Amino acid sequence: MNPFSHRRTLLLGLGGSALLASCAVAPPPAKDEDVGDLLWPMPPELPRYAWETTLRSVADVQSETKDEEFRRRMLGTSRAEILAVEKPSCIAARDGRIYVGDGVRRHIVVFDAARRRVFQFGIRPPGTLSKPAAIALDRDGRVYVADTTLRRVFVYDALGLHQITIGTPAELQRPTGVAVSRDGSRIYVIDRADNDSDLHRVLVYGADGKLLQEIGRRGKGEGEFNVPVQATVTPDGNLHVLDAGNFRVQSFDAQGRYLRSFGQVGNGLGQFARPRALTCDDAGRLYVTDGSFGNVQIFTDRGELLLTIGRASTRDRPGRYGLISGVAVDNTGRIYVADQLYQKVDVIRPVPEAEGKALQAKARG
Repeated sequence: MNPFSHRRTLLLGLGGSALLASCAVAPPPAKDEDVGDLLWPMPPELPRYAWETTLRSVADVQSETKDEEFRRRMLGTSRAEILAVEKPSCIAARDGRIYVGDGVRRHIVVFDAARRRVFQFGIRPPGTLSKPAAIALDRDGRVYVADTTLRRVFVYDALGLHQITIGTPAELQRPTGVAVSRDGSRIYVIDRADNDSDLHRVLVYGADGKLLQEIGRRGKGEGEFNVPVQATVTPDGNLHVLDAGNFRVQSFDAQGRYLRSFGQVGNGLGQFARPRALTCDDAGRLYVTDGSFGNVQIFTDRGELLLTIGRASTRDRPGRYGLISGVAVDNTGRIYVADQLYQKVDVIRPVPEAEGKALQAKARG
């Protein structure tokens, strides 16, 4: 049974397989005519992505037992009012599990769509979290969480059991991002200290937690950083760092050698005003969220703009964002967009070409 059948057609199979919906996009229930933005790009262009559902409460995933229903009715609450996440600060997704860092509740919430449940971790020692700021996954399902308050990176298995802790307060000043190679052999920690410090850098650790290398320093030149915030590793092993204060993404090879950069400050396509998060997909494309634009910009790994998704809005609707934060892409190509103001995660699915052409033809009449 489909875990989201009561809302949209999201089918996440075990092992990362997916059955994409083949029907036209249907708007969610709304009290007015503004149903949000459902397709990107909009017809008459060929749609490539469609809004699929929004995650914010346990009701969006988890079935309710009769005992739970009885207790809830006695308390006079709605399941939709039981928020699973209060302040989504970061996000990662793979194999039907969506991991969301909650900056208020100080733990990781997991929407396990394939198994129709919601669970949490990072709430018990030795893996207790204080302020999760970034999440990364390796191909074996290990979860890497950077904690800015505790100045460490905690590593868990896919179910949230603590495995190892990386870094110490003596090494890390303010870890705001974490990225990992697919095999887990190299862990990259974004460490930006404070705004008055020159320690804006990337620290590289091995799988055993040993510090291997330091990349960069504060500055504007090639390989230098000014308020780096997030990072990701593409399938080719290259490291990409969101250098927010310099309004760019910088790329390095696996040994930390500078390759190239793209981006500049501005309010046009391909430019950045308040870049907040960075991720990649299995094809190596890069996804950057911007807090001012309220959107996700999709680039090739060399900085060619492919598409934008979302926009800033004072109304909570699909594809509309008040304070966009994290972004993730799973192995089905779905995009997960976290918004702190509207306390939600939008799920956006790729549209098969045949479906896109049907929508395009319908729009043309």
